[in-house]
Amino acid sequence: MSYERYSQPAAPRPSRFALYWKLMRADRPIGTLLLLWPTWWALWLAADGTPPLWTLFVFTAGVWLTRSAGCVINDYADRWLDPHVERTKDRPLASGALRGRDALTLFAVLMLAALALVLTLNWQTIAMSVVAVLLAASYPYMKRYTHLPQVYLGLAFGWGIPMAFTAITGTVPAVGWLLLIANVLWSTAYDTWYAMVDREDDLKVGSHSTAILFGELDLVIQAILYALFVATLAMVGQQAGLAWLYWAGLGTACVLIGWQFWIARKRERGPCFAAFLHNNWVGAAVFAGLAAAIYLPDIA
Repeated sequence: MSYERYSQPAAPRPSRFALYWKLMRADRPIGTLLLLWPTWWALWLAADGTPPLWTLFVFTAGVWLTRSAGCVINDYADRWLDPHVERTKDRPLASGALRGRDALTLFAVLMLAALALVLTLNWQTIAMSVVAVLLAASYPYMKRYTHLPQVYLGLAFGWGIPMAFTAITGTVPAVGWLLLIANVLWSTAYDTWYAMVDREDDLKVGSHSTAILFGELDLVIQAILYALFVATLAMVGQQAGLAWLYWAGLGTACVLIGWQFWIARKRERGPCFAAFLHNNWVGAAVFAGLAAAIYLPDIA
């Protein structure tokens, strides 16, 4: 008696476009949103309302381009590490589907596209964009030499804030720098959730993060970071003279932050990652309150 074997057809190889799309993390928009909200905070605050449409387009498209470029250069820098991390081992560079030079070419194209947009703005913003490029290009290497790459990420993610003010007003007032400080605190806190997901893998391969640095005090220090973030945004509201709707948005953000600590209280990977993702709603709540306070300053 003979048996006929039936073989399953091999899965189709992803197209080169699909691989580049995945390398840019364009299929996962959370990073773009976390970068977009602080940029919009700054644009609306600087313009005291809806910013000029072209400026809004430049910064919104620029957020997507620079975040994508940041993901590409991050994977290039981590191509030695990602194959050893469960969450990242299937990324295009880690799996060998793309080569290092493919990533560098894509990074250059994305940054040139972002530069082309910035060149349509005033010279102050163009000058500040040089700092943005340096931050984006150097951030991925911070985890090799320091336990504070999350702090550096906050600076890189938040540099659109002073750029937004210079694009609209030609200068960065004190409230703009306060907003940048708030973003550094927020980014450090939410990216520590992300780092807690990879903490065990990072320890094995010698990578650094705030999750490793904070150790057993991670939740305590995160609580302090979030408290300082909220306090700094409160100072922004006071200096900008924002109406009570801003404070309502900030209060909503506090409730959302509390929820993150509740779901991630046992430090499990899945809940920590969910807490990280949940920060999108924190950014949205702050923006909603800020915009409402600007548009409806006299509402009782």
